[in-house]
Amino acid sequence: MTTREIDGIRLEQVREYVWEIPQEGEMRVPARVLASEALLDEIGDDKTLQQLKNATHLPGMTDHAICMPDGHQGYGFPVGGVGATDAENGCISPGAVGYDINCGVRMMRTNLTYDDVQGREEELVEALFANVPSGLGGGGVVDGDKETIEGVLERGVDWALEAGWAVPADLEHCEDEGRRPDADPSAVSQKAKDRGKNQLGSLGSGNHFLEIQRVTDTYRDDVADAYGLEPDQIVVLIHCGSRGLGHQTCTDYLRKIEKEHGDLLDSLPDKELAAAPAGSELAEAYYGAMCACINFAWVNRQLIMHRVRQVFARVFDRSWESMDMHLLYDVAHNIAKKEVHEVGVDPEGRPIGGGDAADREERELYVHRKGATRAFPAGHPEVPAAYRDVGQPIIIPGSMGAGSYVLRGGESSLDLTFGSTAHGAGRLMSRTQAKQEFWGETVQDELREQNQVYVKAQSGATVAEEAPGVYKDVDEVVRVSDALDIGDKVARTYPVCNIKG
Repeated sequence: MTTREIDGIRLEQVREYVWEIPQEGEMRVPARVLASEALLDEIGDDKTLQQLKNATHLPGMTDHAICMPDGHQGYGFPVGGVGATDAENGCISPGAVGYDINCGVRMMRTNLTYDDVQGREEELVEALFANVPSGLGGGGVVDGDKETIEGVLERGVDWALEAGWAVPADLEHCEDEGRRPDADPSAVSQKAKDRGKNQLGSLGSGNHFLEIQRVTDTYRDDVADAYGLEPDQIVVLIHCGSRGLGHQTCTDYLRKIEKEHGDLLDSLPDKELAAAPAGSELAEAYYGAMCACINFAWVNRQLIMHRVRQVFARVFDRSWESMDMHLLYDVAHNIAKKEVHEVGVDPEGRPIGGGDAADREERELYVHRKGATRAFPAGHPEVPAAYRDVGQPIIIPGSMGAGSYVLRGGESSLDLTFGSTAHGAGRLMSRTQAKQEFWGETVQDELREQNQVYVKAQSGATVAEEAPGVYKDVDEVVRVSDALDIGDKVARTYPVCNIKG
């Protein structure tokens, strides 16, 4: 058996691309890292492995805590982490969801080709930047009065449909049809609502972006055809989340957990893993608030997509419908959802560690995906009807200089990862380090001159933080996902224009 030791943590290779940190001490389950040797070296460069090991201490953790190929250090729980806790006897952890609740991605396809856009990149990027709010603070597409915010939090994209910001097909091609029915707007603080009310329909800052892309390659033609993708086609990728509302909600519940469940907190190796016991009043309140924030984020991306349709209609002087600007899919990647999965159990029926346990049964779990994407395979009832025969679409953004991928849920995802895969390329360096290494204006110039990618942002610092050299090799991340059959390659895209906060 091949073994590695990284910063005092021993890993055993249990199969190709699967590395296990054996259960020991107070660990409730083993941990697994899904990575090639090259990616494992990068994952081992920060505190990701220690954070993954710490996550196994969460009450009710089942089978394995898992790190995806794009994993890197996060707040308590690693980005690229997946952990499933028993929904009856375990816990739910805001720290294992993150501050940007339902940060996610949506892709809209068009019938335009790269030839239609070439020569108009600057016009397009300027129009998008002028019409899609971005950056820190306020500014959105709609005025968020009390009735609007309550409707968005409770009903998600159903609200957008009723208000004229969506068409029925948008709901049909969104995870959960754009609505979490367990949402409880009353569990979201007024402070959080106030932070979000003027941000509906805005990108925010950091690694959030809106990108016009062209399809460069397809790999599984039957699946690509089902997704409506073909080489040279123009698509639009939107990456953002729940803005200040989600951040404040996470902050609120972390503080409440510190006050009400200090005993649980004291039992964990890292207080940033803060969790509320399953069945407790606080766990139920957080779940309702989180689901409301999920709804907010889906509406946020929906409003941005609506505005993009309007911009394209003006720039190309035709209706968005005639350009076939329809949603391919929208998927969340900072979320904890109640899902039913098979897990190993002891003779008393309690979930235990290790995915190879002799006795397995279906249990309802809180599946925490932090910087990880749901990846359900063909035939799963929660995959939209349009894609059920081929599998759920997965969108994996890369850097501005490397391109992105569309995958489909792989047949092994439910067995290996609770139906999950990676969410992007994964950072190699911090934002602070990136600003020391790169100069934003230089990055913009090089992308335009060498890669024909037009980038516009609120500041050069933002571009520096998101320079191509800041990220892991997205090709390698996707290769490992495909090899493990948790997310299979369908198509590759490459940037044409990009706007950032």
